[in-house]
Amino acid sequence: MPLIDEADLLRRLAAMTLKEKVALLTGADAWTLTPVASAGLAALALSDGPVGPRGTSFGADTPPSLLFPSPTSLAAAWDEETAYEAGRLMGARAREMGVHVLLAPTVNLHRSPLGGRHFECYSEDPLLTSRIAVGFIRGVQSAGVAATVKHFVGNDSETDRMTYDARIDERTLREVYLPPFEAAVREAGVWAVMAAYNRVNGESMTEHRDLLTGVLKQEWGFDGVVVSDWTAARSCEATALAGLDLVMPGPDGPWGDALVAAVEDGRVPAEVVDDKVLRILRLAARTGALEGVPALEGVPALEGVPALEGVPATPAPPVPATSATACASWRSAARSCCATTACCPCRRVCARSR
Repeated sequence: MPLIDEADLLRRLAAMTLKEKVALLTGADAWTLTPVASAGLAALALSDGPVGPRGTSFGADTPPSLLFPSPTSLAAAWDEETAYEAGRLMGARAREMGVHVLLAPTVNLHRSPLGGRHFECYSEDPLLTSRIAVGFIRGVQSAGVAATVKHFVGNDSETDRMTYDARIDERTLREVYLPPFEAAVREAGVWAVMAAYNRVNGESMTEHRDLLTGVLKQEWGFDGVVVSDWTAARSCEATALAGLDLVMPGPDGPWGDALVAAVEDGRVPAEVVDDKVLRILRLAARTGALEGVPALEGVPALEGVPALEGVPATPAPPVPATSATACASWRSAARSCCATTACCPCRRVCARSR
């Protein structure tokens, strides 16, 4: 039985007017979405971030929050089980704070020692970043809180991070920058993805149809919500047609009345808006923000994510490895980096098994 009643979501969608749908697609304020009584939808709450949920406030009046170890130190443990536990505890804390969507993890790479937000990222290596992210996301979502993998994609420099153009060839994109995001979607079943500020090969990421729709939604089968980084959405039709689902923050933004007019004039198909709203309703169902639908607490995140045609369904999350077998698999994947037990990422596990 599917975990989400898609027919119920479609009934709720049909009960909404066009203006209600479009209003839902931009934040009500900086950290929450607009509730929709006709759909039984409460106000979804979003919160930073990678070192622990802060809550729905920002600035001098923000109450103290629980600080977790930095993601870089988490990755230095080389242990998916530890990442899962960190995610589980962050998810539990987020639920206590009334947060439905945690804006983490950050899976951009350490490409320069001058990166001012490296503490939010895991490592310079896409394999290590992928493995820690998968464990973390599964942990967060086991608490019925959505993880948001970010910043998709190529947002690996703090200098001019809102405007620069990352020129990345296809092979490098596929082998270095995309793998952590792909693992988050295909292995961990992440419920939200954040589109970055920057451009990739001349195209703004919030307007990048090839990556948002072509790769993320169609190739990888992502069924969650694509949210903009804060103020990263700068156009109406281009972002709507590219695959962006949610503009943050609100209430101002490029959509609103402009998107209603674009739908009424036929410049943006109504089905495009419906798909965005359906994704937000699905997110609400997963996180307990729909009337009569409990959050998916304790449920493996991969269930309910459709397998792609020609690609076998991803198995349920494995029990964390506790033997030298895991060490061998890591060495095979990482090749020269793990050629000896001394530098093997599973060295703590291997020590236990000897």
